[in-house]
Amino acid sequence: MHEHFDRTIERDQRIEPRDWMPEGYRKTMVRQIAQHAHSEIIGMQPEGDWITRAPSLRRKAILLAKVQDEAGHGLYLYSAAETLGSDRADLTELLIAGRQKYSSIFNYPTPSFADVGVIGWLVDGAAICNQVPLCRSSYGPYARGMIRICKEESFHQRQGYELLLTMMRGTAAQREMVQDATNRWWWPSLMMFGPPDAESPNTAQSMAWKIKRHTNDELRQRFVDMSVPQAEALGVTLPDPELRWNSARGQHDFGPIDWDEFRAVLSGNGPCNAERVARRRKAHEDGSWVREAAAAHAAKKVAA
Repeated sequence: MHEHFDRTIERDQRIEPRDWMPEGYRKTMVRQIAQHAHSEIIGMQPEGDWITRAPSLRRKAILLAKVQDEAGHGLYLYSAAETLGSDRADLTELLIAGRQKYSSIFNYPTPSFADVGVIGWLVDGAAICNQVPLCRSSYGPYARGMIRICKEESFHQRQGYELLLTMMRGTAAQREMVQDATNRWWWPSLMMFGPPDAESPNTAQSMAWKIKRHTNDELRQRFVDMSVPQAEALGVTLPDPELRWNSARGQHDFGPIDWDEFRAVLSGNGPCNAERVARRRKAHEDGSWVREAAAAHAAKKVAA
């Protein structure tokens, strides 16, 4: 069985739920998919705070649609995790108990409406860099789910960038809001790709199993190279005095990332960690009657 699994990976074919797989592969997939699902659900909060305060009906509708998309992404991913034998209710309990992680980026506040645009531009842009290769992940349900998710994330990035372009054509105060939001979100966006390759405990095995196709540092470099011309077109300055084009490498050099901050946020000590998890816990508890009613209705239909 192990030989068949290895040959499937070597041939660049997909592992499906009924296929035999090493327990380490299954656990790795559950961890990655669960973290991704949790990130989509927790990620609804920073932007969701602005739904009632959006400056126009059009912006409210756009933001509401985006947050709904993120909820859908979480459901796709929990469904993919269930094909590996992990119940979404159990995964949610692990999240609210602090035993599973979500992306560190969602532990930062959104004090202005410009944050909504910058999240679309930078955070969703980083997500696209990270997630498009996952459409070729070796686990079939995850890879197929990522195709739709990436299409929607691409649309979200365009929405965010369009909002920023509009604000940059507005008042001086609006332009200052965009620059301030860019200053605050740039470095956390670079941290989204995870620790440096030399300090990443899972990258080598995930690459060998073709769960991942590129290392953290490769994806981070791709994101930087993509973002620089976008920032220039937008008219904002990325907050890195060491950011410059390296003609010898054909890529941009950039300054050191504060990995102490990354580790602090990931361990639960970020600006909004407690708030994000508390709100997710409350929503889960408040929705218990809905889940109970749905289960009772399903049982009644089966018994009929």
